[in-house]
Amino acid sequence: MRELAIGPGTKITLHFALQLDNGEMVDSNFERDPATFTVGDGNLLPGFEKALFGMLEGEHKTLVIKPEDGFGQRNPNNIQEIARSQFSPDLELSEGLMLSFADAQKTELPGVVVRFDDDVVVVDFNHPLAGRDILFEVAILKIEPVQVH
Repeated sequence: MRELAIGPGTKITLHFALQLDNGEMVDSNFERDPATFTVGDGNLLPGFEKALFGMLEGEHKTLVIKPEDGFGQRNPNNIQEIARSQFSPDLELSEGLMLSFADAQKTELPGVVVRFDDDVVVVDFNHPLAGRDILFEVAILKIEPVQVH
């Protein structure tokens, strides 16, 4: 019987940690229950998923995910100036404050206040991890074939 490697048609149970190259921990489930997902179900960004292809049960690796395979490059067009009058006068603004906006399709869109004055608020709509290399530590606990019904 051949060992099943991660790829299309597999369901994976794993522990993972996401860390920035400066050592800052973004997320980890090593101290919690493991995560389970099926390749291609959309629960993992495609670049992270593709980095796991070929790994076997029991493997433990740290992989570097480049921005183009992770959260994308920073886009200067995603930094917008919005009139201060568009915000509630009682909203206490501060640099780094994350706010929720609705786009034209009424989808929630998070943005971070970069700077502001009495006239304008500059908001960054880039993903906070855009443009960053991510260290993706994974421990593969279980690989199973996807059950087709």
